[in-house]
Amino acid sequence: MYVCICNAIRESELRRVARHVPGDAEQAYAAMGKVPQCGQCLCDADCILDEEREFGLQPAAA
Repeated sequence: MYVCICNAIRESELRRVARHVPGDAEQAYAAMGKVPQCGQCLCDADCILDEEREFGLQPAAA
């Protein structure tokens, strides 16, 4: 699914970046060489980043 239509950023790409780049959506976009255009995606992108980082900190289920 595309999170950012303006930059053609997919959710999977954003989740991958979340594991390596701290900060908010704008910082994650910058790490991908992108700049937010219209800004409508930023709230959703921040939620995805937070979710991925939170999930990444959870211990693996045995």
